[in-house]
Amino acid sequence: MSHQVLIPTPLRPYTDNQERVEVEARTVGEALAALTTRHHGLRRHLYADDGKLRSFVNVYLNDDDIRYLDREATALGPGDVISIVPSVAGGAPTTAPPAAPELTPGDYERYSRHLILPEVGVDGQRRLKAARVLCVGAGGLGSPAALYLAAAGVGTIGLIDFDAVEASNLQRQIIHSTEDVGRSKLVSAKHRLTALNPDLQVESFETRLTSANALEIFRGYDVVLDGTDNFATRYLVNDACVLLGIPNAYGSIFRFEGQASVFAAKDGPCYRCLYPEPPPAGLVPSCAEGGVLGVLPGVIGTIQATETIKLILGGGRPLIGRLLLYDAWNMGFRELKLRRDAACPACGDHPTIRELIDYEQFCGVVPAAAAPAADPGEEVTVEQLKAKLETGGPVYILDVREPNEFQICHIPGSVLIPLAQLPNRLSELPGPGDTRELIVHCKMGGRSAKAVKLLHEQGFTRARNLTGGILAWIDRIDPRQPKY
Repeated sequence: MSHQVLIPTPLRPYTDNQERVEVEARTVGEALAALTTRHHGLRRHLYADDGKLRSFVNVYLNDDDIRYLDREATALGPGDVISIVPSVAGGAPTTAPPAAPELTPGDYERYSRHLILPEVGVDGQRRLKAARVLCVGAGGLGSPAALYLAAAGVGTIGLIDFDAVEASNLQRQIIHSTEDVGRSKLVSAKHRLTALNPDLQVESFETRLTSANALEIFRGYDVVLDGTDNFATRYLVNDACVLLGIPNAYGSIFRFEGQASVFAAKDGPCYRCLYPEPPPAGLVPSCAEGGVLGVLPGVIGTIQATETIKLILGGGRPLIGRLLLYDAWNMGFRELKLRRDAACPACGDHPTIRELIDYEQFCGVVPAAAAPAADPGEEVTVEQLKAKLETGGPVYILDVREPNEFQICHIPGSVLIPLAQLPNRLSELPGPGDTRELIVHCKMGGRSAKAVKLLHEQGFTRARNLTGGILAWIDRIDPRQPKY
């Protein structure tokens, strides 16, 4: 019997960019086996070395997680659809707080469209005015979320960020403007938010969120809105919310796809119930490597703001126990069921996480200061490459980025083979008898490091990684080329 397997954007490079793959199978396990047999590069993303499905990749049959069915032995029926969903980085009050502030004449005018909604009304607007919401990140997701929360009349918004505004942020981080480039994101965001709503109280935390400060910062907020861009901080936000009993309005984005849910609400699942473990460091590309459609965080961030408002009002049907998937390119929404895992170490019946842990270690991220020195034989600086080219040294430059990136800028003489295609195109590379040194590069060095590891495993011992990628080449060798 033929069945469709829906492939998410991050994994499509390994299925020849197909969104749907037809396979013949009787069970989910047979379907995944047929899929990974046809597309070999996909296997390492779905299965660990021991042959078990990776815990950071969820498989759904229609809208049910197979972990709560018969797992890979789950039988397939006519019309069943399999979805692969990888990780891409207390309840709400039901009555107005006793000390909820009264509305001013200006409030009645500003929020008049809220006040005539029976689901909001005067009492609901007072709850919003009394509410305290913490936005973790003032970037792509935090920008639209914070703007709409401020416009809706949320009384206090906390912002955590420690970056400065860059020109490349402006394509999606709409809270900032061109004149803010180089400025602290918190200063820029506060200026924009208070211009929109002068009555808003903004609490700024210009610091990196860590296990040492998260509980202190989170305490006292009614909802935490997760706008993080890395897995270590995402798990930290989740665990801190669970420990403090604060609902977590979750969102994540990559290329054209987004996810949204509400975690850590009373009796609902947390992020660890969905993804018990993070993917290995570097396996899932960041938005800086994979790109993101500029309007996508606007949609997901606005959904996060909507869920936050519903939690504050204590009404509607929040995304508790539901994962909302959005595909901007094909313009479609899908919804999958989530369940609280009774064995979850954070929110389960017998939790083992009773304090915040080392999340960088948990996610396999080694701090720069503690990172082991790279093997000098596996790294080449841009200055060394330039010298080799000037002296006519035997060099083969392999670019493992995508064709659209190559169009923006490239090192003269380089050969483009995207990383996902590399395992099937090894025959195009200099063979054992070729004396040329194989120098591999990408945008910043992450993808090329994976490529070098793969090449060494396949016997290409002369492969070397270009430290810093083409951005380092442009910064220090050829500044005439555009950066991205």
